[in-house]
Amino acid sequence: MIVVMGATGATGNALLHSLLALGTPVRALTRTPHEPIPGVTGAHRPPLEVRYADARDPHSLRTAFEGASQLFLAMANSPAQVELETRVIDTAADTGIEHLVKISAPAAEPDSPVAISRGHHAVEEHVRALGMKHTLLYPYAFMQNLLRLAPTVAQGVILGAMGEAPCNYVDCRDIGDVAAAALTRPDIAGGSYVLTGPEVVSHPELAQRFSTLTGRRVRYVNLAPDELRADLIHRAHMPGWLADHVTEIQELAVARPETPTDTVSRILGRPPRTLDAFLHENRDHFGR
Repeated sequence: MIVVMGATGATGNALLHSLLALGTPVRALTRTPHEPIPGVTGAHRPPLEVRYADARDPHSLRTAFEGASQLFLAMANSPAQVELETRVIDTAADTGIEHLVKISAPAAEPDSPVAISRGHHAVEEHVRALGMKHTLLYPYAFMQNLLRLAPTVAQGVILGAMGEAPCNYVDCRDIGDVAAAALTRPDIAGGSYVLTGPEVVSHPELAQRFSTLTGRRVRYVNLAPDELRADLIHRAHMPGWLADHVTEIQELAVARPETPTDTVSRILGRPPRTLDAFLHENRDHFGR
């Protein structure tokens, strides 16, 4: 049995659909088991189970992991992420989970300039110390997160602190397909994989693509990192730690220019989804 923790999140939900398409038995964990899981209907059961679990509740984790052999772990970024993921992994090991597939982050290093990435490194080190078989996925920026730009795109502007630095984007559905491969193919399990789309796109280029998509002029306004952080807190109402994270990853992209990998195509035998295809698919979201 494969357990998917984070089944209502972007990557976990994508994985859920990938596994169901393969006809693989899967147990989806959620803190709200009586609410529908996005895109999942009663027609998917079996091979789908839905169970309650909360990373802050070890008893719920033990019950949810019972009888399972593999775990996919994707948790929302937060100041408590290291504590919560460590608890989940320890409980998984204690209950007989043999293989962990974890969503990590680029630059997951002990001295990373991105605090969230340092946290991911700490969790990875904990997994290694346990001796649990594990597969690590390092996806770059989710295309799905671009949907959050709709309000500013409607105003004809996107903001950032990246100048003309190239940026990788990857569709969460490709992440889900790779995760499904890691959970169902022995030749993929146990590796570490950096996941991107097929191209890098700078913020000025992204603004141009929004202009083409919407038929309205959208321009990119480059801010200093401190200005971007202040805007995220005061306009977007982000908590300080999250504004710090967004700013840090943009500064990292400037310091370490990004390039695409061929990992998705090598594992899946098909090209990764493109940014243009994603934007076209979601053009109504941006008010065309």
